[in-house]
Amino acid sequence: MIDLRSDTVTRPSKSMLAAMSAAETGDDVWGDDPTVIRLQATLAERTGKEAGLFFPSGTQSNLAALMAHCARGDEYIVGQQAHTYKYEGGGAAVLGSIQPQPIENAPDGSLPLEKIVAAIKPVDNHFARTRLFALENTIGGKVLPASYVSEATKLARDRGLATHLDGARVFNAAVASDKAVGELCAPFDSVSICFSKGLGAPVGSVLVGSKALIDVAGRWRKVLGGGMRQSGVLAAACLYALDHHVDGLAQDHDNAAHLAAGLARIDAIKVQSHATNMVFAQIPGPHCAPLEAFLKERGILMQMLYASRFVTHRDVSRADIDTVVRAMQDYFAR
Repeated sequence: MIDLRSDTVTRPSKSMLAAMSAAETGDDVWGDDPTVIRLQATLAERTGKEAGLFFPSGTQSNLAALMAHCARGDEYIVGQQAHTYKYEGGGAAVLGSIQPQPIENAPDGSLPLEKIVAAIKPVDNHFARTRLFALENTIGGKVLPASYVSEATKLARDRGLATHLDGARVFNAAVASDKAVGELCAPFDSVSICFSKGLGAPVGSVLVGSKALIDVAGRWRKVLGGGMRQSGVLAAACLYALDHHVDGLAQDHDNAAHLAAGLARIDAIKVQSHATNMVFAQIPGPHCAPLEAFLKERGILMQMLYASRFVTHRDVSRADIDTVVRAMQDYFAR
């Protein structure tokens, strides 16, 4: 199947599976799995942070970060479209007793500075205590402008707020902007980085930050059920991805641009945006379900909504993109 539903559908290659099979392991809850230790140290070094902590998922990594930064009754400022706010089950509020203060994202994914200022609460018993400012990069496939990130995080620091980056696809942002990943992570106190998306590992995220913060996050990982035992077999996949899959993200970005150009040639489809490895296009409502079924019969998986998202990744080739475009042309030519 050609699967464009998400880059989370990537499967480990034979070489990655071999690296996993050969991994040296210990008990990570006791802190003595050597492969996990190496992954955490490697990513901390690349991002310019003191320490790292391996998690089963990005959702859990983000939540542990929020709970490490904020206490019960505290508040974090976040975008309406941010994954930590919209797509993680309300975990900060449900499990952390942390109040989100959402702000509508600008078209480029940023949060307007004046709205951030307006959202910060006065020090007063009537209000939740604003403690944290969170961004996401990439967001909707878009790379946040570096100048904006610098301004926004400086504003947060000047107002006494900590900063967190949901960097699930920060390596996509680094490749697209031709910047080192450490440069993109530098303005933030903590960063969550996912390996099970474009980097192609089967599971895993790493939270990086100061040693003090990671120590607190480690306790919350245990409370949240994220303590794993011989998880070096999973960390080995992430290390393999760091060594072999980062440069390949550029091809995913090129394939997304190629897909956007192909879809734009179909009169019934309106391409709304494309950036890094994501294309957003508007499909006429009555065609969504029939088109989805038509494509599935031809070995193509997509999730059709009124504003459909198409995600390229390492398991989708340029030839696959051409096959998808031809299939959609055939559907609308009927």
